[in-house]
Amino acid sequence: MTSRGGWALGLVTAATCVLAGCSAHSGAGSPASSASSGAGTPAPVSTAPVSTGPGDRSTWMLTRGALAQMLSDPSVAARLEAARVYEILAPGETPLAAAGAEPVVTFSAVSALRQAVDGGQLPAGTRAVLYDPEVWPYTPVAEQRNPIQAAREAAAVTKAHHLTLIVAPALDLATAQPHSGGSLWRQYLRLGLVGAIAKVATVVEVQAQSLERDPHTYQAFVRAAAAQARAASPHVSVLAGLSTNPPGPVVSSQQLAAAIRASSPAVAGYWLNIPGQGPRCPACNAPRPNLARQMLGEFAS
Repeated sequence: MTSRGGWALGLVTAATCVLAGCSAHSGAGSPASSASSGAGTPAPVSTAPVSTGPGDRSTWMLTRGALAQMLSDPSVAARLEAARVYEILAPGETPLAAAGAEPVVTFSAVSALRQAVDGGQLPAGTRAVLYDPEVWPYTPVAEQRNPIQAAREAAAVTKAHHLTLIVAPALDLATAQPHSGGSLWRQYLRLGLVGAIAKVATVVEVQAQSLERDPHTYQAFVRAAAAQARAASPHVSVLAGLSTNPPGPVVSSQQLAAAIRASSPAVAGYWLNIPGQGPRCPACNAPRPNLARQMLGEFAS
């Protein structure tokens, strides 16, 4: 399936966390401002080749551990070979160098990102880094309160080293701002967070996985966030978050398929989380790699 429409059709046959820590590096899986964009427009970051939106081959972000589990199935491995794959690495991990995956080192604090990039600590061949600010102990409080400025600082570092910047501002960042009422995802959109960050990032990932049980809400949030991002930067690539095991009731393959079917016209692909319970996702359910294999085996290409 090479078009967004064809991909969505394939999902018909396919079978965040409440706080976005479900993207955490625990088990098999991976590790969510100010109300306006603030002063000035910073210089854009490096334009290394990335998927830029609907119509391109599908894009999947997977942690190193999750990718290893997916590659154990030859049919899924073959499908991933045809897709764009970002392999998310914790600092110090070495990439699998499989399925044509592009290594992406993830950081939850700008200081750690700066130290690793300026210090030449990224694995050989790394062309992108991920900045993942969330309301958790791994992101400094100042960055939780002003993730837009933090993203600008991360962009300045990556631009200087000709690296692509991916930013995944978690949904729970809205809780670090003055509350204006309404649902968390609507508060998040009102902050203009995704649009402001899209001005300095090449890829923006919307951590929508906590909404995936309700495809209508998932669709509304992802489409609105993607529209906000592209209004600010027409060429930004937008990804959305999914999880096989967020906190709460067990997620079914039908719910995941419905969420993707509803949102796929608006995004280039998905960060597929398969986290295990741990410090970065204490409320996560048990990992379900078989569910991820089913999904990727059906429509990753």
